[in-house]
Amino acid sequence: MNGSPELRSLNLADTDPERLRAALLADFHATFDRYEQLFDTLACEAAWYDKPIALRHPLIFYFGHTATFFVNKLLLAGLLGERINPRFESIFAVGVDEMSWDDLDDTRYDWPGVDEVRAYRNQVRQTVDRLIRDTPLMPPIDWHSPWWAIPMGIEHERIHLETSSVLIRQHRLDYVQPHADWSPCRAHGPAPANALVNIPAGEVRLGKPLTDPHYGWDNEYGMHQATLPAFQASRHLVSNGEYLAFVEAGGYADDRWWDAEGLAWRQFARAAHPTFWIRHATGWHLRLMTEETDLPLNWPVEVNNLEARAFCAWKAALSSLPVRLPSEDEWYRLVDFCGLSAVDRNPEINGQWQLTHEASSCPVDRFAHGPLFDVVGNVWQWTQTPTYPFDGFAVHPIYDDFTTPTFDDRHDLLKGGSWVSCGNEAQLASRYAFRRHFFQHAGFRYVVGTPPAPAPVATYETDEALAQYAEFHFGDHYHAVANFPATLAALAVDAMGDAPKRQALDLGCATGRASFELARHFDTVTGIDFSARFIGLGVQMAKQGRIRYTLPEEGELVTYRERTLAELGLADTAARVQFWQGDACNLKPNFTGYDLILAANLIDRLHTPRQFLDTVHERLNPGGVLLIASPYTWLAEHTRREHWLGGFKQDGESFTTLDGLHAVLDQNFEMLGPPRDVPFVIRETRRKFQHTLSEVTLWRRREST
Repeated sequence: MNGSPELRSLNLADTDPERLRAALLADFHATFDRYEQLFDTLACEAAWYDKPIALRHPLIFYFGHTATFFVNKLLLAGLLGERINPRFESIFAVGVDEMSWDDLDDTRYDWPGVDEVRAYRNQVRQTVDRLIRDTPLMPPIDWHSPWWAIPMGIEHERIHLETSSVLIRQHRLDYVQPHADWSPCRAHGPAPANALVNIPAGEVRLGKPLTDPHYGWDNEYGMHQATLPAFQASRHLVSNGEYLAFVEAGGYADDRWWDAEGLAWRQFARAAHPTFWIRHATGWHLRLMTEETDLPLNWPVEVNNLEARAFCAWKAALSSLPVRLPSEDEWYRLVDFCGLSAVDRNPEINGQWQLTHEASSCPVDRFAHGPLFDVVGNVWQWTQTPTYPFDGFAVHPIYDDFTTPTFDDRHDLLKGGSWVSCGNEAQLASRYAFRRHFFQHAGFRYVVGTPPAPAPVATYETDEALAQYAEFHFGDHYHAVANFPATLAALAVDAMGDAPKRQALDLGCATGRASFELARHFDTVTGIDFSARFIGLGVQMAKQGRIRYTLPEEGELVTYRERTLAELGLADTAARVQFWQGDACNLKPNFTGYDLILAANLIDRLHTPRQFLDTVHERLNPGGVLLIASPYTWLAEHTRREHWLGGFKQDGESFTTLDGLHAVLDQNFEMLGPPRDVPFVIRETRRKFQHTLSEVTLWRRREST
């Protein structure tokens, strides 16, 4: 048995501060321990550093990543005053997003040793332990509390407990070893006959209030409701035995069953059967986390969304019924129908999840939930619903890119959790989504019925700040003020004269207009911003050549905008631009060798701007140009008062930011001409605009410093 009853979502509304503190401390250590134990299944050093799949980092990254996440979020929440290991907190900060199936990442990193990362994790453990024990706590812990960062870190590690277990399952078999606390189910048998169960019409209400006592991710909050007609659902999850009929019928070779996306993936991947199935001369085997076994026909098949859709198309043709994947709403209707609505308040619900049984799937007829089986647990269940925001959706200020990058109609929701799903993952309200070609411990059940109304389209960017910046960078001119990013790029290029223009860095690139403008003149341009949300629009523009967003007019009235690189004369620049998420004060060492660095409206938003300025010359080639633009709007919420570069009295005299720039930069740079004011306008509504002057200074790195 692998029981882990401690890995469950806490009641964060407990009014006893010391009881809540003790529960949080136990929760933190239990999750940290279980995560480290997962990596005990790795059998050799190469298993840490060779990628299990091309679309992800090696496992050494994920070993360090969850610890770094704690540090970064605690810093943003104000519970931690300084970094523990800036180098590690740079290289372990951002993981590889689930990429397109043909987007192979060949980036090479100088990863540290396993013992170094283990020692770092111990430092983080001690730091978080001390914070939980010693920081004043006033219940409840909710969305607005700085303490929210602690359950956020715990739940984030639980997500990676699951996703890392999938990567281990995709690793070479000789790279892994059995472990007593990760032993699989041994019950094998014939597949049970599946059947359709009538689900009566009903209403569903989704979304939870901020007062909910359990931790939640941003996409769980808000409200959505729907009225559903009657439909039918398969009694069991689709088993390996049921899916085998599709494989033996030539389903992977028959293009009729695959939609365009599925067909492209199948042909690229050369898929002929589920990825965890292995064909031997003696028959089919199944790859588990650390071993192979004879294919258990009565276990759920584990496939990606594209394969599940193909099976449903085949089943529909075979049965002459409208077989398909369920929608998210329909899954919640199954929850209500089977009497599971109180599962969040009843953690002892019977099911293969939360690591309370074996560390694998199990027979699909083992855990009954009313007239159905495995409504929750065993494997995640694919839906046909692309993830979208509920009414009232808002991002959390210390994790603004948890969900928003997935509002692209390419990430479909999974429901119900798997055998390893713990904490928030085992809450009914959880809303996790992956690209349709990705693999998790995920299978599916099918439904029969009238296709539901599509989920709200989320491809128009509606976030107020993102839409403002999309318009600021790529939209109209207002009040006769020229486009600000384009103006800065032109000033920088003009200052360089005939100097080589090989590499440029657009630091604080936001949604990326200056990066594309610089790419008119440079061989390569790197755009870096702290916010993955902003970079996401730049990436979309680079990949698709267009972005869509809404602009507020007045009240609830909006207009819809579409902007393209082609209409801006920038269509041929996209291939020369790359976007990365990063902290200007703690950039990775490989971001160097630039002929130009453009830092637009950046320095007065950095937590330690002098730290950036002290080392920026190291990233420029001798003779390279640095452009700094800023309105010098120093605010304590972005930069502590003691870190301001100027805007205060010093020795009784006014000390400006320009004075501060000279004090830091003069050792390594010469200033090119006097500063100049460049205006910019940000549209808020049809009749409200921000008009600001940014002071622009240009600096050339001295040939020898």
